[in-house]
Amino acid sequence: MDLLDMGLLGAAGVAAGGVNAIAGGGSLISFPALLAVGCPNLTANVTNTVALWPGYVGGVAGYRAELVGRRGRAIALSVTGVLGAVAGCVLLLLTPASVFAALVPVLVALASLLLAAQPWLKRRLDAAQRLTGTGHRMMLHGGVLVGGAYGAYFGAGLGVMLLGLLGVFVHDHLQRLNAVRAVLSLVINTVALVAFALFGPVRWPAVAIMAVTSLVGGFFGARVARRLSPGVLRAVVVTFGLGVALTLALR
Repeated sequence: MDLLDMGLLGAAGVAAGGVNAIAGGGSLISFPALLAVGCPNLTANVTNTVALWPGYVGGVAGYRAELVGRRGRAIALSVTGVLGAVAGCVLLLLTPASVFAALVPVLVALASLLLAAQPWLKRRLDAAQRLTGTGHRMMLHGGVLVGGAYGAYFGAGLGVMLLGLLGVFVHDHLQRLNAVRAVLSLVINTVALVAFALFGPVRWPAVAIMAVTSLVGGFFGARVARRLSPGVLRAVVVTFGLGVALTLALR
């Protein structure tokens, strides 16, 4: 990497950490940046997962108070998330890189649309009647299993997906659900981190830059969140993500 590449990755790390702190969807910035400095699709994906992992640790730390009394639920769902994440890692590492490359535009577009739907989803969850019944736990765990596989395979938009599942199936305040979501995101990405660090084509110099700068971005993003409209930032990131998806599909 030359200085320009290092500067681009550093700026992308700061932006991704800040966006994750304010609205979510930081991978829609950091993943294309890794592509721009010459990383193949698969390498960019695994490097992005490893580089942004510290931010998930910070997210859980910030929700310690909301996790009081909910650790049992978080642990039970985390076991399911681990199983899904293992499946996602195996699928990503064992299937041909050409398969992932073909899916990347679809995955980026899906993550962008999930982020765009976040405000609507939150309103629906605030007013929704949570599903109950004998089968709702199986449906919840099934959804977390799929979410774990998706999170390890690609990951962008995972938080929105998990929060939607929890909001439909669990009776609790949205902030407490978000705390459980943070734990699940950390667990799923930790499985991916270990698998990719051992067996994936990780670009460690890029990780060294982006891991530090994403932490900085997350710290300042939390402060900026008090002043900046999340809706404006979300619209910018979604537009950028859809543009990236279209560019990747046409290249």
